[in-house]
Amino acid sequence: MVTARGAEELRELVGRHLGYSRWTLITQEKVTGFADLTGDAQWIHVDPQRAAESTFGGTVAHGHLVLSLAPMLLADIWEVQGFSMSVNYGCDRVRFLGPVRVGAELRAGAALETLEPVRGGVETKLKVVFEVRERRVPVCVARLVLRNYV
Repeated sequence: MVTARGAEELRELVGRHLGYSRWTLITQEKVTGFADLTGDAQWIHVDPQRAAESTFGGTVAHGHLVLSLAPMLLADIWEVQGFSMSVNYGCDRVRFLGPVRVGAELRAGAALETLEPVRGGVETKLKVVFEVRERRVPVCVARLVLRNYV
């Protein structure tokens, strides 16, 4: 895990790959829970029998479920100290490149792309690449915007 204590140490990380998170298992329970919360209960997510006959060979996670795991996975990669709070300001870009089947293990890798001063703190942009263990190819690439306030 990379730890940065304040804006100056964060600035030294710009342009660097920060590392990888642990692998996390995508379970049917997670996918079904996400479907229940979002109202997106398409059969490809929640009907294992029907999905087994599909091109994917089983149920797949929602793309936004994969993206929503970013805070948990980023906590394995880096820690920012010296600020009173950090706020997720969204995404500049997101691309869902491939399906994540239930039963797959997923991890994230992150690189700090930019750091800019903003009123009361700094704004960072992270390139986060999600991959599944079995293929080791990106399944989602996102540029996340975070603000850290003093």
